[in-house]
Amino acid sequence: MQLLIQGCKKNDRESQRLLYKHYYGYAMRICARYCRSFEASKEIVNDGFLKVFSKLEQHDTEASFKGWLRKIMINTAIDHYRKEVKHHHYESIDMTYKIKSDDVSVVDQLSYEELITLIQTLSPAYRTVFNLYVIDGYTHEDIATLLGISIGTSKSNLMKAKENLKKKLASTNNSEIYAKYIG
Repeated sequence: MQLLIQGCKKNDRESQRLLYKHYYGYAMRICARYCRSFEASKEIVNDGFLKVFSKLEQHDTEASFKGWLRKIMINTAIDHYRKEVKHHHYESIDMTYKIKSDDVSVVDQLSYEELITLIQTLSPAYRTVFNLYVIDGYTHEDIATLLGISIGTSKSNLMKAKENLKKKLASTNNSEIYAKYIG
């Protein structure tokens, strides 16, 4: 892999093609969580790889390339999110909530594809906060900074995303799983 990365640093088109091909699926899985459509996901992946190739000199060879690529793909998805919602209105509510441990159990019962399909039906604001917090492990403070929203809005959007997902789960074929966990 290091030889491939070195070739990309020299702007070797074949090395870039092979690196793209090798990591395309991984990048697509990351970006698909942030979009409603396959086409939008492809656009984010392509934009992300453009950033990867233009910033490859900044990659620390001692660090994981896959982790660095993941960060670039997430940040590219956030950039697209900002463009997509610049005309949307955020509802800011400072509130705290308790995450039920049952929420994780319900998610554990879903296949990856089912979960992504459900997440993609959320509004852009809810989907982005849900992905950043639940799947990518960002804190509400980090999310607020990345998206230019308040911490309370991040928490509110996460809570509403979870509520929407619960409703969607209740109306799917997984309703028996859902009923088991929320009784």
